[in-house]
Amino acid sequence: MSFTSAASRILALVALFTLSLVYQAFAICAGGFDFGIGQKISGQPGAPNDTRWNVYDIGCHVIDGLTTHENPCDQGIFGCSPELLFARYINTDTNLRYACREDPLSENCGGNPISVCCRNDGG
Repeated sequence: MSFTSAASRILALVALFTLSLVYQAFAICAGGFDFGIGQKISGQPGAPNDTRWNVYDIGCHVIDGLTTHENPCDQGIFGCSPELLFARYINTDTNLRYACREDPLSENCGGNPISVCCRNDGG
């Protein structure tokens, strides 16, 4: 093996390692979560009394959500704990259930702080 091919392989490995760190740094929830639910966004265009909750994937893309002027815990997409914290999320495309919990290390998406992080625990 020549010096140049060994150096190229080392550079490729360093680049892959760096990319994996960058990907992890942009994940909105630490610890293998699939989704994050943002905090409520009050007042929607054309519906000032409505509130929106976005569901984000780990890359901060809105993949689901709920807009309502009613209690979000009664709308079928979220299950709530006694503290009104979203404890469950049901994906409206797949109907898969995700258990949600607070994550003190969660990030934000576009200025919307993540209130809970969700993962599919087999449901």
